[in-house]
Order: sequence, then C-alpha cells, then structure tokens
Amino acid sequence: MHVKLMRASLLLVAVATFFLAANITAAQENASPKKRLRSPATARGFIGGESNDGYVIRARRGQVMTVRISWRHVDDNRAEFSVSDSAEFGGQVEFGKLTYSGRRWRGKIPQTGNYYVYVVAHPSAHYTLKVTLR
Repeated sequence: MHVKLMRASLLLVAVATFFLAANITAAQENASPKKRLRSPATARGFIGGESNDGYVIRARRGQVMTVRISWRHVDDNRAEFSVSDSAEFGGQVEFGKLTYSGRRWRGKIPQTGNYYVYVVAHPSAHYTLKVTLR
C-alpha cells in the first residue's frame, strides 16, 4: 500500500511539474509580444539594455524583403536588428545580405510564412525601422 501511495505521489508531482513548465514557457513567449507589420511599414520605438522589440510580417515565397534602421545618435549608442524565421528571439535567417554597416538588410523570401525582425540597442536608442516587401 505504501509503495502504491509513493508511486501515485510521484506521478502527481511529475504531472504538476509538466503543467507548471508549460505555463512558464507560455508566459515567457508572451512576455514580449510581436507587433504585426504590413508592407510598407514604419515602426518607431525606444529600446535599450537587455530588451528587444519584436515585429512580425507575413511574406510570400519569392518576395524581396528590405529592412532599414536608423536611430537618434547620442554619444556612441547603436541600434541593430536581426531578421529571423523564429518567433523566439535569437538566430538569423541564412538568406539575405546586410549592407550600409548593418543598417540595411535585403533578402528574397524562400518560403511563405511569418518573418520576425528584432531590434536591440546599446546602450539605448530611439529608432525608426522600415520594412518593405515587393
């Protein structure tokens, strides 16, 4: 009887841990919602520190996406962006090319889907992001 009770308790702990982990993961994914863009789009914001601003745009295979960033220069601050096919921050797509010292990116979309643009700044910046699909 004691062994059955221990097994039941362990099973209950395992199930509770699973659901707790799922809720934490969902909360982390929703912690920084992505702003939906439609081409042509201009987004303005202020970002800095460990934060990132996320944007999402739907693109069709064969379209050419162009992303440009500019920012208000204060001291040695810098704003940067990355283009990803993942809703999770990090990682960049393997197609496209950065130019103008990282201020412009252009790439031909290989597959229809959502594409994400993440903006970061060091230490902080007021930025303008422009995204177009053609």
